[in-house]
Amino acid sequence: MEEREIQKLIYDYSTKMKGKKKLKEKDIIKEVSGSSGEDKDVVKAAMRALINEGLLMYSYGGGASSVEIPGEEYLKEKGMDLNSLLKEKGLI
Repeated sequence: MEEREIQKLIYDYSTKMKGKKKLKEKDIIKEVSGSSGEDKDVVKAAMRALINEGLLMYSYGGGASSVEIPGEEYLKEKGMDLNSLLKEKGLI
């Protein structure tokens, strides 16, 4: 499976869980690795690439870190357009 396909699975799962549960890095790795059969290190690398591209971000609250899709306000502050990024990366 190519990295973009794994990234799409990660992004789709993050979108599905948005507002339902704060996802920890290990939650995403476990879910995507289990559903795709890919090695956890490969999934972790794909997720880190999404974070570096600004399509996912770390957040901190209640003493724990989580991974989530950036909010509209954050994107506006950074001058980013999420839909353009997703199209550019082939994730939508």
